[in-house]
Amino acid sequence: MKININIPTPITEIKSDLIASKKLSVFVKREDLIHPIISGNKWRKLKYNFEYMKQKKINKVLSFGGAYSNHLHALSWYANVNKIKSIGIVRGEKSTKLNSTLMFCKKNNMDLYYLDRDTYRTNKYSNDLIIDIKKKYKNIHIIPEGGCNFLGVKGCKEILDELDKKYNFICASFGTGCTSAGIIKSLRQNEYFLAFSSLKGGEKMKKNISDMSNNSKKWRIISDYHFGGFAKKNKKLDDFIKDFYFNHKIKLDPVYTGKLFFGIFDLISRDYFKPKSKILIIHTGGLQGIKK
Repeated sequence: MKININIPTPITEIKSDLIASKKLSVFVKREDLIHPIISGNKWRKLKYNFEYMKQKKINKVLSFGGAYSNHLHALSWYANVNKIKSIGIVRGEKSTKLNSTLMFCKKNNMDLYYLDRDTYRTNKYSNDLIIDIKKKYKNIHIIPEGGCNFLGVKGCKEILDELDKKYNFICASFGTGCTSAGIIKSLRQNEYFLAFSSLKGGEKMKKNISDMSNNSKKWRIISDYHFGGFAKKNKKLDDFIKDFYFNHKIKLDPVYTGKLFFGIFDLISRDYFKPKSKILIIHTGGLQGIKK
């Protein structure tokens, strides 16, 4: 089955009275338009993992995520159309009723297994369940949570490789740090990266991102806009997402991109960016999160 991928993704300038008053230029790289299902950084992370499986003739793939995981959602569909068996390890206890994300995964022939939160947090890659699954399925490619491996970083590096203009600031949200690492590796001269944490304690990810990106110093983590933690939100964030769509016709999700754009506009209002700065925001997709 041929999949139509919209690469390179378009760049849209967004304008507002606030942006104009601060004498800034703000652009959005629309990674959300890559594909209706495997959009944004999900496609970037899976691209080289699936090329690797094809080269090695591996027909089974296993990965990890929460009950509303954008990664498992995309992986299940992409594996199914490529006739690859997928297995998802879900954080938390099994529910009697599947949510929309896990229902989608099941419809795409993903086998679901569940790990209690303590084991998932401390030992998700080498517990008894994983050992048993390896014995049962054999010849299986394991992708870490969120697609965060060197193949995922390689794919995310291509986000900036597509640019023909330079910017002062590149901004993106992060969870596992894979996308941030890829972006940092492809920064050009005089470009600086701001990684907006979608989870509480995002500063703890600094070493992981540094290790994956060869310790570049042209970046920093912004951890003030997590809204209480991963997948947490409030009315203020919901209202911002609705207003942003009304004004700019760009959809945002409450887990990643909503917090990213909220944070950027708050920093703009606080004069974080020098006048005449050019800011590029990476819209990493994940819009299935809107359905939660």
